[in-house]
Amino acid sequence: MAHSYPTRWKRPPVLLTNPFWRRAIYTGALVYLVLALQSVEIDWQRVWLGLDRGWKFVEGFLLPDFTTRWRDIREGLVESLTMTVTSTVAGILVSVPIGIGAARNLAPAPVYLLCRGIITLSRSFQEVIIAILLVAMFGFGPFAGFLTLSFATIGFLSKLLAEDIEECDRSQIEAIRATGAGWWQVVNYAVQPQVMPRLVGLSLYRLDINFRESAVIGIVGAGGIGATLNTAIDRYEYDSAGAILIIIIAIVLVVEYSSSWIRRWVQ
Repeated sequence: MAHSYPTRWKRPPVLLTNPFWRRAIYTGALVYLVLALQSVEIDWQRVWLGLDRGWKFVEGFLLPDFTTRWRDIREGLVESLTMTVTSTVAGILVSVPIGIGAARNLAPAPVYLLCRGIITLSRSFQEVIIAILLVAMFGFGPFAGFLTLSFATIGFLSKLLAEDIEECDRSQIEAIRATGAGWWQVVNYAVQPQVMPRLVGLSLYRLDINFRESAVIGIVGAGGIGATLNTAIDRYEYDSAGAILIIIIAIVLVVEYSSSWIRRWVQ
């Protein structure tokens, strides 16, 4: 008597149903990876020497020095916080009208295209590139960093705000319009209650990003804690660099844990 045994279920392939082409593509990807790794020139002697410097940096991070360079750290931290708060506020004030104008369900076509063009332009360049250009235009210092972070905030916040507005419940918008409300009343009573918690969360998230970016753009001369961190690393003061990194991590954690509470309060 023949017995039928259950076969083990296998997930069917999604993209390539032909097993020959599937194996050929996997093999080609593996061969390309091997050839790409062989083309990378690695100086193993320099890697070996760098391990010692890397371990010194780890030791400095584990034994941070907050006192020796505290004056420089405090000045850089104040610059970064000032740049972060001011650029975030300025970016939000500019991003809200641009985000409303970039929402297809609220703005006419010319305004929509103009605002989408501004968002695309702002998102086309990375913060470091903008910082280099602005440092060349306005000189070294936090003002170039403020303009850089404000410019980056516009592209980030406006795009996400416009998408949230376009995903709003249409029934609430139509209900407000049916009462004879004008455009501003529709925005105030139908759109704002739906997007405000999300806008607050995005604003706090951008505040977090701007503070972290202030440490990056400071390396190219845009002020902030990044310039202090770069100086400490150039001087091989890894204990002071570790102290700066710990401060950055602590501030980011405070913003992260406070954002959820603020979002619940707004809702």
